Amino acid sequence: MPDIGFTHIALPVTDLDRSVAFYERFTDLRVVHRRAQASDPSREIAWLSDLVRQFVLVLAEESSVRHPLGPFAHLGFACASAQDVDRLCTLGRTEGCLREHPRDTGGPAGYLGILLDPDGHTVELTFGQETGLAVDSAT
Repeated sequence: MPDIGFTHIALPVTDLDRSVAFYERFTDLRVVHRRAQASDPSREIAWLSDLVRQFVLVLAEESSVRHPLGPFAHLGFACASAQDVDRLCTLGRTEGCLREHPRDTGGPAGYLGILLDPDGHTVELTFGQETGLAVDSAT
């Protein structure tokens, strides 16, 4: 059966291996598909998934990233605990990609910290965000 609904977000990246390594290190995403681009076989595309839902992050190699996702636009990743957010943000600080230290924002956004991926795309790590509650109450 073909996919229906919201299936992916696609981002340009300048070094696919470096970006895949970032998302594998800081999120629970794993490569589920990888191939050469039809328009330029010297560049690749990778699909990453958390294997929880049928949704992927598509990373496509480009020569440059002209408009990185941010500063408010971001990819949001829920963590299992506030301690996981802290641990990943500490790792991010060590690796030079921490944009905002973790903080409790209260309300529906919860506890969150912000990283930048290798091309400057904003990545939000959260705990206690209420997206699932909002979706469940709408259905």
